[in-house]
Amino acid sequence: MALEITDANFEDTVLKSDKPVMVDFWAAWCGPCRMVGPIIDDISKDYEGKAVVGKLDVDANQEFAAKYGVRNIPTVLVFQNGEVVGRQVGVAPKNTYAEALDALL
Repeated sequence: MALEITDANFEDTVLKSDKPVMVDFWAAWCGPCRMVGPIIDDISKDYEGKAVVGKLDVDANQEFAAKYGVRNIPTVLVFQNGEVVGRQVGVAPKNTYAEALDALL
């Protein structure tokens, strides 16, 4: 399972990570988010130890969703050294997400 990322742990988990980080911004009521969720869970298993992969519920955690301009969900952001280096809005195939991480490893 992907990590649960919240406003409270975002800075330590995402911005201070020494590994690439993938964050899925989602909400329980969002149909497309439910399609992306299992893909993100698979990616988290595939990249265990190599990258940090997590999900942030935008309804419960609005601070960083607003800070990074997440207006549509699902939005998946990729961070390296605390900076956004990739953005995927909407549903994409698993290899799209994998390639974004592979480029940083």
